[in-house]
Amino acid sequence: MVPISDHKCPQAACLIEAGLQSHILTPEDPAYQVREDSYFSNTVKLGPACIFLPESAEQVSVAVRALASAKEAFAIRSGGHSSVSGSNDIGGGVTIDLSHLNSIQYDENSQLVTFGPGVRWKHVYHELEKYDRIVAGGREGETGVGGFLLGGGNTWFTAHKGFACDNVVSYEIVLADGRIITVKQDAHADLFRALKGGTNNFGIVTSFTMRTIPCKKIWGGVSMMSKQYIPDMIRVTADFTTNLPNYPESSLIATINYSPQIKDIVAGGALVQTQGVEDSPAYAEWSKLPKMMDTTKLKSILDMGIETAVPADTYTTWFTLTVKNDTRIISKVAEVHNGLVEDLKSYIPEGDFTTQCILQPLPRSFAQHSVEMGGNIMGIERNTSDGILFQLNTMVKTSDQNKFAYQRVKAGIEAIKEFAGTIEGGLLDWIYINYADQSQDPLGSYGAENVRFMKRVAAAYDPDGVFQTLCPGGFKLPK
Repeated sequence: MVPISDHKCPQAACLIEAGLQSHILTPEDPAYQVREDSYFSNTVKLGPACIFLPESAEQVSVAVRALASAKEAFAIRSGGHSSVSGSNDIGGGVTIDLSHLNSIQYDENSQLVTFGPGVRWKHVYHELEKYDRIVAGGREGETGVGGFLLGGGNTWFTAHKGFACDNVVSYEIVLADGRIITVKQDAHADLFRALKGGTNNFGIVTSFTMRTIPCKKIWGGVSMMSKQYIPDMIRVTADFTTNLPNYPESSLIATINYSPQIKDIVAGGALVQTQGVEDSPAYAEWSKLPKMMDTTKLKSILDMGIETAVPADTYTTWFTLTVKNDTRIISKVAEVHNGLVEDLKSYIPEGDFTTQCILQPLPRSFAQHSVEMGGNIMGIERNTSDGILFQLNTMVKTSDQNKFAYQRVKAGIEAIKEFAGTIEGGLLDWIYINYADQSQDPLGSYGAENVRFMKRVAAAYDPDGVFQTLCPGGFKLPK
């Protein structure tokens, strides 16, 4: 690493004084750009004054105390997969990059796995594969564990194990005053609940411990079909959502995409039967849809995570909503997506952009399983009907194209909200924080009581508001 003097990087002065100079990268260091380039989305690469790469919870503790004392702004990075600008990088500040906290330890006696925030789900799955175990984790192998778990985490196992956060049994966390504590159901129970969906508002998590699940092979894969079958796919997806409580080991992500390879809109899906059942009746109707491509077969969860990976190194826009499971609303979503594609074609060359319109079942039974696993802070139990978790996103090549796409996606979301509002119970409150745009209010969607609870927890563990003010990125608690 290039030697740093205080005048070259004044933001690093407090870290240097604390004895952490050997863990700091500045723009003059070649490794600095390597770390900046490794973010999933170009939208979030903001150019920090320096990057701090701790190798232990103790070093994180020293850094947090130093930054808080010097009142230096910072961001926290785990895998760098979020598309929300400022959530995991900070222009002109200090980015705390946790990638070196990358240990994974499986305990065969307790059947628990403990891992650092620097790993990605593919690393966890690879390690657990040795023991024929799995965790309820991310569906894309490249996704980092930290933001995913602290944002709740929808998984292939949600229908019978709750959300990913519901499967976390303990956290090691560095608080604003530098204390390192272990948080679990019977120790700091208030913080334990707040961390299950409350993101980066309470401290820096330096390790997670999760329950594991026996699993040798899953049955699953991705499929693609012509856009003429979108109405049929919508009907099948709605029926699948209604019937999902009867088949909790089955999962479906339905998609409507613009494919730059085909230069047209296509329909598709990703399917996983977590017990490896090849002919589950849950997919009886889906199997009748004519496919252009179908990769479903017995495979590992690790291989499935490779199939569902999304290309990196683009400028991205993500928005999300939760709507009632109603074919009229889902059809409106498809209509809005069609309009979005036509708008993008008017500004961006064909083949230079990708869209994803993602539809995921969110039956009320999901909340029931979360409660059975101990509960979280996301308030999904407030949903009044079975829902569809919907995400609309774009991936483009330039910042200018992204500005154009952002406004069109945002307008499309507003059109869907307006239409859903004309149907009784059509628009559900919950906003999934891991899919949300920074203009949305996912924490507020958890409900007033849960917001008050999180504010009380933040006041108790961070009375000076370090993670509300000096760590400004992501979604902050309302003042």
